[in-house]
Amino acid sequence: MLLAAGSGSRLGTPKALVEFDGERLVDRGVRVLQDGGCRSVVVVLGAAAARVPGAVTVHNPDWALGMGSSLRAGLGAIPATAEHVVISLVDQPFVGPAAVERLIRAAERGASVAVATYGGARRNPVLIAREHFAEVARLATGDAGARPFLKAHPELVVAVPCDDVADPADIDTPADLSELRARSGLAARAARPG
Repeated sequence: MLLAAGSGSRLGTPKALVEFDGERLVDRGVRVLQDGGCRSVVVVLGAAAARVPGAVTVHNPDWALGMGSSLRAGLGAIPATAEHVVISLVDQPFVGPAAVERLIRAAERGASVAVATYGGARRNPVLIAREHFAEVARLATGDAGARPFLKAHPELVVAVPCDDVADPADIDTPADLSELRARSGLAARAARPG
């Protein structure tokens, strides 16, 4: 599931539609989830409408109430055959498929809740088993998303270190966007031979 419903008030435009390295952030987020091993992807939109190839889109009419309402809308659209959901945010362009793969591997080893960590701090993405969907949805309010559920059940949370494969830096302001675009450009130039 890709949460992409916000208006990007501090950025000045909905983040889902922002171009980054030649693709919209929403398309990048879908690709990351697919390449990481997710069989289907649900994208929750709200402030902006968009066609998103390769994904099921869900409109959250209550997007302005915060991430919690988008998480509830997305959980309601997860296919019945899905045993887990990986929840990712549209504004973290340096979270790649390897982080998603690690969460899925944790589930395969028996974790019902797995959270990517960076320097020991819990961030996104997050994996949650279907057995917890109802409680996650019930506790998701405002901009808290899955955080209240994770705090209520620390015994369930498996930390999955992702420092070496991802960076949770997010885009909230035009300065953030400029900085991350510059970092991405530097990395691309460094990777070129010669």
